[in-house]
Amino acid sequence: MTLSSEFHGRTGTILVVDDEPDILVALEDLFENDYRVLSTTSPLKALDIIAKEPDIAIIISDQRMPEMAGDEFLAKARRHSDAEAILLTGYADMKAVIGAVNKGRIMAYVPKPWDPAALSSMVASAYERHTLSRELETERALLRGLMESMGDQISFKDPDGRFVRLNASKARSLNVAPDACLGRKESEFVASDRAALIEQSVRQAIAERRPCESTEERRSADGATQWFLVNHIPILDESGAVTNVATIERDITERKVMEMRLRQADKMQALGTLAGGVAHDFNNLLMAVLGSLDLASRRAPDDPRLTRLLQNATYAAERGASLTQRLLSFSRQRDLRLQAVDVNQVIRDMNDLLTRTLGGFIRIERELAERLWMAMVDPDQLELAILNLCINARDAMAENGVLTLSTRNETVEEGQVTDLGRGDYVVISVADTGAGMSPEILSRVLEPFFTTKEVGKGTGLGLSMVYGLAQQSGGTVTINSTVGVGTTVELYLSRTATDESSTPDRKVSSDMPSEKMRVLLVDDDAEVRTVTAAYLNEMGHRVVEAADGASALEILKTDEQLDLLIADFAMPGMTGLELAVKARKLHPEVGILLVTGYADPERMPEDYPVLHKPFTRADLGAKVAEAARRADSADAPR
Repeated sequence: MTLSSEFHGRTGTILVVDDEPDILVALEDLFENDYRVLSTTSPLKALDIIAKEPDIAIIISDQRMPEMAGDEFLAKARRHSDAEAILLTGYADMKAVIGAVNKGRIMAYVPKPWDPAALSSMVASAYERHTLSRELETERALLRGLMESMGDQISFKDPDGRFVRLNASKARSLNVAPDACLGRKESEFVASDRAALIEQSVRQAIAERRPCESTEERRSADGATQWFLVNHIPILDESGAVTNVATIERDITERKVMEMRLRQADKMQALGTLAGGVAHDFNNLLMAVLGSLDLASRRAPDDPRLTRLLQNATYAAERGASLTQRLLSFSRQRDLRLQAVDVNQVIRDMNDLLTRTLGGFIRIERELAERLWMAMVDPDQLELAILNLCINARDAMAENGVLTLSTRNETVEEGQVTDLGRGDYVVISVADTGAGMSPEILSRVLEPFFTTKEVGKGTGLGLSMVYGLAQQSGGTVTINSTVGVGTTVELYLSRTATDESSTPDRKVSSDMPSEKMRVLLVDDDAEVRTVTAAYLNEMGHRVVEAADGASALEILKTDEQLDLLIADFAMPGMTGLELAVKARKLHPEVGILLVTGYADPERMPEDYPVLHKPFTRADLGAKVAEAARRADSADAPR
């Protein structure tokens, strides 16, 4: 095999420097078929060539030259080139050779005259070495660039846990420069408990010879909680022995927070369902209690002491009814009356209420935005929400605290506020100068029944109710708190399509039907049925009772004199709505009134009036009259 066939296709560049032209010609003849050969008799010109030709792979230089000795030339060339260097000399000058090795980092020394085959082999080796060096440097540059461009914290350690390489992100986490970490263990830079965890994970990865993954919770310099997904990856040699351990630490705080919010949302939904069920049963109990107290108070003798006791019992039961309404608001089972509301006016109308409720120990400041948009919200529930937020703020402050109640318009972009879509919102902000909350408490404040107040001082439903109102109104709630500084709660409400306020008709008609009716009353709760029947009898109606839908259906089939059906919405076996549909088929002219302790607003029909438990005698009378009017208008000739 000839030299040219062995190295056919090489494109490497060789620079030959010798003050004797004949030697240059000989070297050119030897390599020109396999390499691109540049030559010069002047070391100074050779340095210019090197500056212009960065891809020179090999420099072959004579030692004794008039302008500059070969070892000196190669030392200067080394400043600008990574080419492999071979020194030629016809004199046995070991001092020059040693200088060339030290300064010019030559890879070989060749005496003159040279053996062409040996020199060719030496040049080939030098070219391969240069190529491999370039490839290795490229790989190092790529790895270095990759490590530094990634936000992950990346490090490599030897089996004893000492750093051999790490990126700037990892070094910053240790508050040192990367070079200061090399050869040292991570335990020198972190707390002892975390150092023990790191060493355990590294030992596990080495012992099992497979990646070891874990999630670590850490505290940042400002005290915030961070989560990192940490992978310890053993690097094995050809024999399977662990030579190094690579560690990749990825900040997953945002993902973790989203997962926690999803779990919180699932928990809130489950608790909402539970709360709705509890509220339904509670409303039945309260209906029986309040109704019985009402009937008893009107039948009791004129005894002031007895009257006061009945009034106290009624007041306590009404407080229970108010608590139940909060449960229903939290569980999203109470049908809100959404309408365009002037939030600033609502806050102004609450001045006296807030002053009386919050007392004179704190200062209330109002910063109400001019030209505030109209918000789509239930005004009654909004008042209750603002009152709850202000009470929470007051309870968080000592005397002389400042409560700031403010409003503003805000256009929210997609992803700007968690759980909130793009659009225009009216924002109500309640800020206090209280003790603030720790991250652990802050993560739980929206949970129902969670409270930091003393037993008997709070239900834990205030913020839950506010959150439920915001969600049903197309908005959300955000809470920012700093221990020792205070807390700011912001309620986002959707802007209305127009900025015209709608005045709600909050009056409930108390008109009683002049005509007495025959009423079929259906409720699976005997106590509620008894109270409702007593109310109806007092109004002069004739009442037929049934404990379930099936019994009521039998009565409907045989009784042709029925004028009105009053049915509980939630009954086992057959719901009040199902019974109403079947009743209309049997008696198209019969009036329908549905009664509910709780019901999903989306499931409630628009064709029938609905009465919510617990109700008063006047409430029942008004809804009976409404049901009778609807039945009459349906029967009227067209």
